[in-house]
Amino acid sequence: MILLSAVYIYLFYLCDQLNQKHLKVKYFSIILNLVLAIAIIVLYVLYFSVPKEKEISGTERSDTLTMPTDITIAYVLEDTLLSKYEYFQELAADLEEKRKTMENDYTMKAQGLQKEFEGFQRTAGNMTMNQARAVEEDLMQKRQNLMLLQEKMGQDLLRAEAEVNTQLYDKVSGYLEKYANENGFALILNVKRGNAILYGDKGMDITDIIVKGLNDEYNATDAAPQVPKAETDTESPN
Repeated sequence: MILLSAVYIYLFYLCDQLNQKHLKVKYFSIILNLVLAIAIIVLYVLYFSVPKEKEISGTERSDTLTMPTDITIAYVLEDTLLSKYEYFQELAADLEEKRKTMENDYTMKAQGLQKEFEGFQRTAGNMTMNQARAVEEDLMQKRQNLMLLQEKMGQDLLRAEAEVNTQLYDKVSGYLEKYANENGFALILNVKRGNAILYGDKGMDITDIIVKGLNDEYNATDAAPQVPKAETDTESPN
């Protein structure tokens, strides 16, 4: 680089000398081409004289990216596990029973309120204005209470479902961690429809083993699964 700078300085010096001596343009062009040729030669020498970084061969590159071969991986089919896991089946049945109870309770209250509205429509003509207004206000308040009850039932059901999912996750993940540690698995995947895993060798499927272990563990305990109680103590519209 120092040599190249010196060449450029010399170029400007020659240009100045040529201008001062009023030489012809053709001589200036000849000198300019000569200097550029020298500059190209200098760059060529500098390029091939700089030591190059050692290239990584294909074998060396593949070695640096190779994953460890001793990682043991397995997977569990979520749909199969849930359909065979007794603990989950009891939780799901209990939750469904509570949902039906809440639905029936709401339906009975809604039907009762509907009958009151129909009765009011039939007898409103025989009431005074104040009596009709009082009954109407009472019915509107009961309707509002019924709407609040419906909203509260929905929230209670969502909360119960969330707690059931938490209980299930804790049970399954706890058992999988213990199983992995005892059997040398570094990774156990959860496979279900729609996730990113499109294929897995059947030899890596440990679903049945996990289901059996979970059921054995569950049947060995006396405590039945508990679904959170859904409170429905909102004021009745009737």
